[in-house]
Amino acid sequence: MNTKDLIRLGVPSGEPVKIAHAFMHEFVARGHDGALLEAEIGELVSNPSAYFADELRAPLARAIYRPPFTPRAQLAPWRQWGEGLDAEAVKQMANSCALPVAVAGALMPDAHVGYGLPIGGVLATDNAVIPYAVGVDIACRMKLTVYERKANTIPGQRDRLANLIEDETRFGMGCSFKQRRDHSVMDEDWSVSPITHRLRDKAWSQLGTSGSGNHFVEFGAFVIKERDASLGLAAGEYLALLSHSGSRGTGAQVCDFYSKRAMSRHEYLPKELKHLAWLSLDDEDGQEYWAAMNLMGHYAAANHDLIHRHIGKKLGAHLILDIENHHNFAWKERHVIQGVEREVIVHRKGATPAGQGVLGIIPGSMASPGYVVRGKGLPESLQSASHGAGRVMSRTKALQTFTWSKVKKQLAERGVELLSAGLDEVPGVYKDIDTVMAAQTDLVEVLGRFDPKIVKMCPPGERAED
Repeated sequence: MNTKDLIRLGVPSGEPVKIAHAFMHEFVARGHDGALLEAEIGELVSNPSAYFADELRAPLARAIYRPPFTPRAQLAPWRQWGEGLDAEAVKQMANSCALPVAVAGALMPDAHVGYGLPIGGVLATDNAVIPYAVGVDIACRMKLTVYERKANTIPGQRDRLANLIEDETRFGMGCSFKQRRDHSVMDEDWSVSPITHRLRDKAWSQLGTSGSGNHFVEFGAFVIKERDASLGLAAGEYLALLSHSGSRGTGAQVCDFYSKRAMSRHEYLPKELKHLAWLSLDDEDGQEYWAAMNLMGHYAAANHDLIHRHIGKKLGAHLILDIENHHNFAWKERHVIQGVEREVIVHRKGATPAGQGVLGIIPGSMASPGYVVRGKGLPESLQSASHGAGRVMSRTKALQTFTWSKVKKQLAERGVELLSAGLDEVPGVYKDIDTVMAAQTDLVEVLGRFDPKIVKMCPPGERAED
């Protein structure tokens, strides 16, 4: 039998067909009559779950299985923080909690509409990972380094600091350095999935870059009002460097590939839930995605490490504090849910880990402060907090609403020098960060404030990849 015959019998195209070919070879190799293959595969297609325990037939049976969508009888428990959240984002969160694999959820005060799970959405699932609930930019993250140099030195060194950012960062789709940068992440096993294996060279070419969208690198003043043991800094204002970016085009391709695999396994999901298709961590696709996602986490961290390392080396200032955190990621964690402690997969799509004592960074906009926070570990939030201020309008609407003349006046009033950015990333497209922070005082404690002073984002005209 060939591929057309298999599809005629009801084997879904793609990976199931590959597994079917392997099954046919093994079936005959074990001494079975090849003439019986069509009947065998017909039986598997008609009732695949009956063969899950059969050592020979289970791989094909699991690949063929397409369970009809049966929503939970009741939504998984979830709660939101913040008032007046976008109604569509709230609806997306409720839809996510209708999934049969959903265990619990939370919606952060920076929430806005995303694909499947809203940005600012947190979802715990049972032994399943949802590629779009992690996000397109896998392991997008924040990194802050604070130097033993006073912030009042910034005005006198603006040109030098601006040149450091211009020289040691790259923004834009497909951006790279003329001479590739080196990092131990490229020595890791990139064969964990066919996508990471194929794109390893591309990933290396983009190592240490920031891409586009809402990604940035900026110098600013880190302000701490009183000494805190977890930071180890005296009260004062320090020169600091803050960056925001993720796993670049390789991470996006990992998301695309495994999202399609997940959707092919759950064809019966209603239209509004199709981006919430999941992969079981017991299956090969789920294991591959999990390994690729974690590799993208290491890769995103390496990008930030190189940016801060190269800028810091040329700056020549002593580093006294280093904080970083992922968002757009999934973690295996233990949580008490409805009175029972269990292991779950926690997706934080645009949400910051905020376990008890965990440090994190929550940025505002190019003209508003960001905050270094310490998590309070609130169980109802799945130990999470917002990842920023959150957008209030689309990129298209932003381009129709704002003008550079007014924006530049606003930036000048705040003492911010903008090296480059698109009009769709100006301060007015974001919520008020202090309102967002006020809505989550039970989730995090503010330890310090970062005030942007010299900001670089992707130049205008680039398509966003966040």
